[in-house]
Amino acid sequence: MANMRILLICGSGASSGFMAASMRKAAKKYGITATIEARTDSLVDEYIEKIDVLLVGPHLRYMEDALQEKADNFNVPMAFIDNTTYGNIDGKRGLALAQKTLKNKS
Repeated sequence: MANMRILLICGSGASSGFMAASMRKAAKKYGITATIEARTDSLVDEYIEKIDVLLVGPHLRYMEDALQEKADNFNVPMAFIDNTTYGNIDGKRGLALAQKTLKNKS
């Protein structure tokens, strides 16, 4: 894939912003071309058609059914970032999760 388009969502967009920045650093370090954006959960509908994979902060697990339905409607694979990866703002692991989630779709 030429450019992997990843959307990270959280409640306010702040914590996912830090995670997205860390993932962009990891992508650059490992030579992976990716567009990684962070937004609030309320903006999913605006971005879902333009992304390849949706990553969700662990604290939004209560929204899983609604988010999965939106993702399925646009054939976009979705995964929740685990607490450790999210808490440590581990961009390398976040990027690996995005790649794995996208690979499992095909």
